[in-house]
Amino acid sequence: MPNKVEFNNDYPEITKSDEYYKIALDLIPAQTQTLAKGTGQNIKGVAPKFLQKGKGAHVWDVDGNEYIDYTMGVGPLSLGYAYDKVDEAIKEQLKEGITFSMPHPLEVEVAELIHRIVPNAESIRYSRGGADVVSGAVRVSRAYTGKNKVLCCGYHGWHDWYISVTDRNKGIPQSIQDMTFTFNYNDIQSVIDSIDDDTACIVLEPFVFEEPKDNFLQKLRDVCTKNGIVLVFDEMWTGFRISLGGAQEYFGIKADLACFSKAIANGMPLSVLTGKKEIMSLLDKDVFFFNTFGGETLSLAAAKATLNEMIEKNVQTYLAKQGNKLKAGYNSIAEKLGLNYTKCSGYDCRTIITFDAEKSGCNPLEMKSLVQQEMIKRGILWSGFHNISFSHSDDDINYTLKAYEDVLPILKTAVEEKRVKQFLKGEPVEPVFRKVGNFNIKPKKK
Repeated sequence: MPNKVEFNNDYPEITKSDEYYKIALDLIPAQTQTLAKGTGQNIKGVAPKFLQKGKGAHVWDVDGNEYIDYTMGVGPLSLGYAYDKVDEAIKEQLKEGITFSMPHPLEVEVAELIHRIVPNAESIRYSRGGADVVSGAVRVSRAYTGKNKVLCCGYHGWHDWYISVTDRNKGIPQSIQDMTFTFNYNDIQSVIDSIDDDTACIVLEPFVFEEPKDNFLQKLRDVCTKNGIVLVFDEMWTGFRISLGGAQEYFGIKADLACFSKAIANGMPLSVLTGKKEIMSLLDKDVFFFNTFGGETLSLAAAKATLNEMIEKNVQTYLAKQGNKLKAGYNSIAEKLGLNYTKCSGYDCRTIITFDAEKSGCNPLEMKSLVQQEMIKRGILWSGFHNISFSHSDDDINYTLKAYEDVLPILKTAVEEKRVKQFLKGEPVEPVFRKVGNFNIKPKKK
């Protein structure tokens, strides 16, 4: 029988997952369309490889095993799987058509909604994926400033201008690599030292898990204003999650351009570039950023339903409440067990669990893999994050904390015996990037 969300006696049977994986090995590079969903991010031999369906905060793999999901599509399922109001909106629009030969009213209706919700969203452009709109922001920033170089901090997608600073940069001309540089979050001096008179824009995630310190975001805003640099917030994770209006609303700091995706349409593919009209007006004639599916109506219908549901149900408050229970609960359990080498941190709506090599004397990825392995056995799909959705119920949260109470003592034993790897039933997880970026490489001064 397939495993359920309970303290199962055995690890899940994943025969069908392995059959699909065997076929994918020959047909699909990396066996996935999204790196964070790939087998390298899950312990091989234990974790399922393919999911079949989802409802609320639960998913079922192709072998029928059920799990509480804390990955939630790597972010987009802000309300939950198969959320009725969103699905109903999609079905109703499907009856009328998907993509049309002229603009559809939903393009205007959703733009009006975003304009009302998001600070500084004086103008709106749609696309399909997050990388599209961040790259659009870079292009229009270069056009607006007449400058070329980009400074960035965080993850910004697969396009050439950004991925050149990672170790997956093959195929990108050196001339493009020489146009992008990185800086350290919460280190305003690293920004000041890196900018020059050819810096067009600064792109960053307003936060990932670390909180801004010493008024960092405001100082960054001031540096950009003083030097004529466009400030771009990549709000893929913060948008419609930390607060309804995203990080700009939460911190009270306006970027010149802000980019959104993930949470906006509860799983449907939609991304949005917003910003000041004086910059965005260049998209009228001077800067080309158009695509056939930008006005695809199923995603827009989903976005309209999702945003209205967020407004009506005060979703962001609920995400923070449920996320705080997990964060505080995990840290309490770890503290009681004397596990000073693991903690849960981040803003309540999205937290991360980390493992310290120096304090434990063990490999962090192996420790993470052991916890993941044991959580999966107990019916929880876990990758080291709590990506909270509106569908994560009190029962889900309480059950998860009981699972941590059961799993963390196993980690403690494995660490104390220095046998974490021996506790694993399969290969440990891998880092997404072996090198995060070329931090603090300074643009050459003219």
